[in-house]
Order: sequence, then C-alpha cells, then structure tokens
Amino acid sequence: MNRAFSRKKDKTWMHTPEALSKHYIPYNAKFLGSTEVEQPKGTEVVRDAVRKLKFARHIKKSEGQKIPKVELQISIYGVKILEPKTKEVQHNCQLHRISFCADDKTDKRIFTFICKDSESNKHLCYVFDSEKCAEEITLTIGQAFDLAYRKFLESGGKDVETRKQIAGLQKRIQDLETENMELKNKVQDLENQLRITQVSTSPAGSVTPMSPSTDIFDMIPFSPVSPQSSIPTRNGTQPPPVPSRSTEIKRDLFGAEPFDPFNCGAGDFPPDIQSKLDEMQEGFKMGLTLEGTVFCLDPLDSKC
Repeated sequence: MNRAFSRKKDKTWMHTPEALSKHYIPYNAKFLGSTEVEQPKGTEVVRDAVRKLKFARHIKKSEGQKIPKVELQISIYGVKILEPKTKEVQHNCQLHRISFCADDKTDKRIFTFICKDSESNKHLCYVFDSEKCAEEITLTIGQAFDLAYRKFLESGGKDVETRKQIAGLQKRIQDLETENMELKNKVQDLENQLRITQVSTSPAGSVTPMSPSTDIFDMIPFSPVSPQSSIPTRNGTQPPPVPSRSTEIKRDLFGAEPFDPFNCGAGDFPPDIQSKLDEMQEGFKMGLTLEGTVFCLDPLDSKC
C-alpha cells in the first residue's frame, strides 16, 4: 500500500485540516473499556474484543453499574480520552501507535480502535458506544492520522539524517565537557599533592607555612580550579559552594540549550531522538486501516 492509511471507499473527510492541526475535535461517548489483543489489525480481532467487553459490561449492568461517559479529543497529536467533567486525561493514544479503527455499519453506535501501549508495547483494543456518531469518529481518526503522517514527512522524515548528526554532535560536546572536567580535577589533585610535599619537606620547627610558589613575574600561577579551603570566609561563615557543572542545564557549544526536534507541544517525548524517530517511522509505515463491519452477532450484543 503506497499510502499510510486505507479508508472506506466513497467517503470524504469530516473536518478541515486546520481544525485538527491547530485545535481538536471533541466527541462524547460511553467507554466500554479496553482489552489486550494479539494482533495490531484485523476485523476478527476487534470483533472478539467487542464481544468480550460487551459481555463484561452486560454483567456489570446487571449489577447496577452504568457505562462511564468520556470525552474524546481528536487531533493530529493523538486521541485523548478524558473524564468529561474534570477533564482528567485517562488515556492518551498517539496516532502513529493506532493501527486499526472500525465502526459497526449496522448499529451506528459501536466503534473501536487498536493502539500499541507506550509502556508495555502491548496492543490494546478500545471500545466505545456513541449515539449515531461511530462512523464519523472513525473517519475523524483516519483524517487526523493522514495529517499527522504528512506533518511527520514535512518536519521529520525529510531531515532524519540531519537530526541524527545534531544528536551525535551534542553527545560529543557533552563527552568533551566531561573529559575537560576530569582533567581539571586531576590538575587540582596534583597541585594539592605538591603543596603537601613542600610542607612536609620544610625545615623542622618551622611554623610558617610555605607560601605558594611564584612565576618569573612574582605572581602566583593560575589554577583552573581553586581549592575550597582557599576561599575566604565572611563574618565567620563559609560562602556557599559553587554548584557543579552537572547540576546546571546542559548547554551546547554556543551556550544554548540542546536542540529538541520533537518539541511540538503534544507531550513529553523520550530523550533518545533516534529511538523516537524509529518508533514513529515504524508506526506510520504500518499505517492505519479503517473498516466498517458488523459487531452484533447474537441477542446478547443487542441488549448492551
């Protein structure tokens, strides 16, 4: 398949690209739950998951429990599942992790999608009940995936090698800074050992400590790292220690903070740039499949 997604024939997108790129599209639905599935795609896979969750929901309904309501926020950054009143995010599914999306072409209420969990890397099937909006939500997810894939190609896919080089240069700069600090510490240790040797070899009975050696201009040689004991005190108290380089924000050769090519406002990404690029490329390469199928197969389904 040449495109990153496949969709049902004779269907058009529901929203403008600007609405999904700059904002999000909200939908209200009932959340039947999620369950692990073995495959990232397949009608039979989601059909079994729907039947499983419907049966579990039927048991809870007989016990007096209601199906929880949620709000779906769909954009090019993913599908968020929120509690409608508090707006607390319950699940955040990134689009390149969503591989399959289907709605019930007979019921018009049930829809589902399969998403790879970011922590466990397991494939989870999410099932929802939305009054007459199942097909529209499915198409909206497909459109968001299409736009996200195009955005990735424009801002990420074309300059992958450049970003690899930037990441490599930043790593090299950090290694050089660490090596430089280690050399400074070794120089300081050698200076301290030299002072101890000079004091121990001074004439017996002498109470005056040997003054620091001077150069040909009668000046004390420059020390890149001054010993802590040489810092004068003020009002009988020791000045606060100078924070080490490791506690500061890492900066590059030009004094700027490290370049983050994935800082697009969607969320927090892992620090390994190459790992993130590989993950997104793999997800978009797999693509998103949209289907219309039949979930209601027995009388139990129609009662839920």
